[in-house]
Amino acid sequence: MTSNAYIHIPFCNSKCKYCSFVSFPLIEKKEEYISALKKEISKFYKNESLKTLYFGGGTPSILSSKEFDEIIKLFNIDKSTEITAEINPEGINSTYLKELKKVGVNRLSIGCQSFDNKILKEIGRRHNAEDVINLVKKAKDTGFKNISLDFIYGLPNQNLKNFINDLQIALDLDINHISLYGLKIEKGCYFYSHKPNNIANDDIQADMYLKAIEILTKANFDHYEISNFAQKGFESKHNLNYWDNNTYYGFGIAAHGYEGNTRYYNTSNLKEYLINPTNHKSFHILNKQEQLEEEIFLGFRKTKGINIEKINKKFNINFEKKYSNILYKYISYKYLKETNEGYSLTDTGFLISNTILAEFLA
Repeated sequence: MTSNAYIHIPFCNSKCKYCSFVSFPLIEKKEEYISALKKEISKFYKNESLKTLYFGGGTPSILSSKEFDEIIKLFNIDKSTEITAEINPEGINSTYLKELKKVGVNRLSIGCQSFDNKILKEIGRRHNAEDVINLVKKAKDTGFKNISLDFIYGLPNQNLKNFINDLQIALDLDINHISLYGLKIEKGCYFYSHKPNNIANDDIQADMYLKAIEILTKANFDHYEISNFAQKGFESKHNLNYWDNNTYYGFGIAAHGYEGNTRYYNTSNLKEYLINPTNHKSFHILNKQEQLEEEIFLGFRKTKGINIEKINKKFNINFEKKYSNILYKYISYKYLKETNEGYSLTDTGFLISNTILAEFLA
């Protein structure tokens, strides 16, 4: 039996202005946190072989290669395990990259956000465009073959032209995977109480998103999920596991996990986690209807959409009969389309996916 695991590393050198994730500029707590993390993993991990292991944050590259090694060694992995580390571009040298590769990390997810230095400064990033370009080159020279860049679109003072320029630079770097996220200003981030001037409205964000699909698909990237594009064979196995509605472990502060029919959540309070890392904050056992709704919601995130034969068999329903009105309405609007296996959102359907999916969840 195989499984998947997510590990949250909540520390950053400083907080970006758009970030509402659970992260803290408290590097001095790192050692104590790793100790707590090891206790949680030891209690809950059942030694299954891991298909994927994902270090997210925060800034996982705050960990030394030795600390990565200590954590990775707690798991049953082999050469086929996809081990991803999110890394920020500032201060990463070739020695560190070689060490990461040596301890088993084989996929890098680099927080780029933009190649416009003025925008990077305005949103509180600690790196510049040159740092990202140099990091990608160093990573390739070190032998990393699976490299992803993360971008945000709709940033302050960003227009369609400089967003297209960002994508072009990324393509010129010849990486295998690109993630694109529209700027959302949520409670808990600096921008929530200090709203920046000149941020893109929904229409401009939509133009950016549709243009990205056009550019990246033309460059032989498969648009395989709402926010993700990959060259063939370089899709994120870890994230696909989420969207396929499979189980996974979540370790660390604010981490979520899914086992059996139960979703669990860890505390978002650092002090609380450090005192008792083996106490899940809450559990929710999904009933059959909730399981069906999650299958639909997560399945529609993928561009290939949902497999109705699989859903009918799993939940003993007639999907097309149960949701006939919704299907008819959104197909007629060209927001949904039929596929060989079932249904998927169209590109314009992705733009209003929350509205459409809310009707399936009603």
